[in-house]
Amino acid sequence: MRALLQRVDRAAVHVDGAEVARIGSGLLVLIGCVKDDGESKAKRLAERVARYRVFPDDEGKANLDVREARGSVLVVPQFTLAADTQKGNRPSFSTALAPKQSYRLVEIFVHTLRNLDLVVAEGVFGAEMLVDLTNHGPATYLLEVG
Repeated sequence: MRALLQRVDRAAVHVDGAEVARIGSGLLVLIGCVKDDGESKAKRLAERVARYRVFPDDEGKANLDVREARGSVLVVPQFTLAADTQKGNRPSFSTALAPKQSYRLVEIFVHTLRNLDLVVAEGVFGAEMLVDLTNHGPATYLLEVG
């Protein structure tokens, strides 16, 4: 599983012209599932995201996780993160997990974050979404679990 984390001052998702999710300060997490991903990877990735220290402490050092920074998390399923970009000029999605299994893993990921006492908003799985964000830093991190 892959998660692209962006430290944000704000983020929102719109589907068909309507806002479906919004957070203030926190993490925008774009998540993609690849073949061989399963429930244990979804849980491990969520735990890693929750504990990933990318927020500044009082001295300006990135020593705080999203919970310690009193932030929220916006989870946006992003199929394109599963792309194989190693060759050619077009992404291959042969490594992507099927939508039904991906949906289940994203649900487990979100549920795990909520069980870790995080406030979580969600995009809409499979929808064409417009994602609006203010990336603070900019700070963007790619996390993977194998």
